[in-house]
Amino acid sequence: MAWLAQLTATTPYLTGVALPMVLIGVGQGLAFAPLTAAGLAGTTAADAGAASGLVNTTHQLGSTLGVAALVTLAAGAGGLPDRVTTAYSAGTVMLAAALVAVLVLIVPAEIAAHRTATKTLVDATR
Repeated sequence: MAWLAQLTATTPYLTGVALPMVLIGVGQGLAFAPLTAAGLAGTTAADAGAASGLVNTTHQLGSTLGVAALVTLAAGAGGLPDRVTTAYSAGTVMLAAALVAVLVLIVPAEIAAHRTATKTLVDATR
């Protein structure tokens, strides 16, 4: 997103749009599956469907609210080029905030769960 925020009227398509979009696609592909798995971790088989629906609803609402916030921010900017760079810059900030949230909320819980599972396995083998 930070790469796309550098977009100008003279930026070549390949290096200014296509390559950043490929990078975004790879990032989404690497992020959504683990985040979905983290959202379903610890649920029982009976609650898995409801948890999955909640995770998918959260994905959809997050996307919708994120786009609404970016459009609102960009609407206050000057001309079209300013709106585009404002939206992409704000998107970069939002993604950085999401990364911090993942590192603070999900990663420690996953590490603790892994340690507990490993300790249980080690204790069971004794």
